[in-house]
Order: sequence, then C-alpha cells, then structure tokens
Amino acid sequence: MLQAKPANAKVTDTIPSEDPVPDLIETVENGIATLTLNRPERLNALSMDIRTGLLEALERLGHDNDVGCIVLTGAGRGFCAGGDVKSMGERSASGFEPRAAGIQLSNRIPRLMRTIPKTIIAMVNGVAVGAGLSMALACDLRVAARSARFGTGFLKIGLSGDWGGTWTLTRLVGTAKARELYLLGDMITAEEALANGMVNRVADDSDLVTTTMAIARRIADLPQIAVGYAKRNLHAAETGDFQTVLDMEAFNQARCSQTEDHREAVKAFVEKRKPMFHGR
Repeated sequence: MLQAKPANAKVTDTIPSEDPVPDLIETVENGIATLTLNRPERLNALSMDIRTGLLEALERLGHDNDVGCIVLTGAGRGFCAGGDVKSMGERSASGFEPRAAGIQLSNRIPRLMRTIPKTIIAMVNGVAVGAGLSMALACDLRVAARSARFGTGFLKIGLSGDWGGTWTLTRLVGTAKARELYLLGDMITAEEALANGMVNRVADDSDLVTTTMAIARRIADLPQIAVGYAKRNLHAAETGDFQTVLDMEAFNQARCSQTEDHREAVKAFVEKRKPMFHGR
C-alpha cells in the first residue's frame, strides 16, 4: 500500500488541500520507504524542515519492522545542492555558538543514517553538492543517473565542510582523491564518481528509478535482523582493528543464529524453496 505524507506526519494525519507542499515527502510501498527532498526550485537546498524531517523520519523508519529499505532522493532535476546559501549570512550572523549548535544538529543526520539498521540507498537524480554530496556518501549504497554531477563545493563559499563528508569521502576514494575533490572543488560526472568508488551504479536517467527500486526490492526481501548486524560489521570494519571486528562478528553471528529468519532459511535450503523472511 502506498502512503504519501510529510515525513514528520503520522500515518493517520490528514493534510488539508490548502496546506503548503512539504519540503520532505515520505512514501512507503511494499516495504520500501522513499524520502524525497522537495524544494526543486532550489535544487533541494537544505531547509530546517528538511533537516528536522529527516531526523524524525530516519529514526522512525529505521526501526519500523514493516520497512526493509529506505531510498533517499530529490525532486526535480537535483538531488541536493547542499546548504541554502541565501540564508547562510543570516545564520552566520547569529553568532558562533548558535551556528555551531545548528551544524551539530544537522550532523546528527549522517550519524543516524549510519547507525540505524536499515539499508539506505541514495538515488542521485541530479547534482549532489556540498552537504548534498555528504548526505549521499552517508548512505549505504548510491545509484546515480548518468546526468548526475558531484562536487564538494564548500571552499568556494568559504566553508570547510560538514555532514561527515571528509570522513566518508576519504574512506570511499582514498586520501589523495578526497583532498583533490575538496581542495580543487571540481564537479565530476557520474561515470567519474563510479570509477572512483563514490557510487555503486550508474543508470540512464530514464532507468534510474527502475534500477534503484530493483536493488531496494532485493534488500527489502532479505532477513532484516541479519542485514542490520551486517551493516554494523561493515561500519566497524572501516575503523576498528581486526580483533575488535572478529569479536563483533562473533556476537552478531550468534545473535542472528537465534532468529526465526535463520531457521526459515535453513529449512528452505533443505526443502529447496525460496525462504520467506519476517524480520524475526
């Protein structure tokens, strides 16, 4: 069943027709949740409503047993152009402490994206710049339209970067390429992003949704408890030492072995049929 609503609304909420269009739209269909940044006239530059909406929606969907995968995308011709430059002067004028608090609030979003047990796929339908690039990099997988473009953009407006982009980009492309992309600030194509390990797939623009949703469907059909623990293992492997990851794998594997989904998978293997997982 398809549900469309502002990301911070409850399923039972009704949205009067005269209400403004929300900056973040949430739909859920057959276990796949889609969060769409909805400021197409500004290339989905981040508003406060988008920030608070993402925090609420990711926390809720990340622990919803009826959701098996989350897709993050943008409306119109952009994925996300990053921070809203037109409002930056006003925010900076508020002073150092309020500005730092606002950035720390925003930085909760990529941390949440990495820690919730659900897989998040960035469906990059256009430009992903600045915090928009950092947001895409914080996802577990990235599928880009062939027309998509990527760039850090921070230094061009006198900023150093946020949303964890320096951390994620360095781990995806290596230190030399990350420094090049930040210090020179060049925009790169989807094909270049693929070659450098920044995205997992590139699809023709007309096939982007179909390609992304096929991957989301495959992930949503997996045993979700095991998926969540695999995500923990993979993130720990980026920074943890070998013994720490071995210990984590042992605990997480033992936990998964006690699930109904594991027992169902073993039974289905013996019976030579497709398993039916229920996230338990």
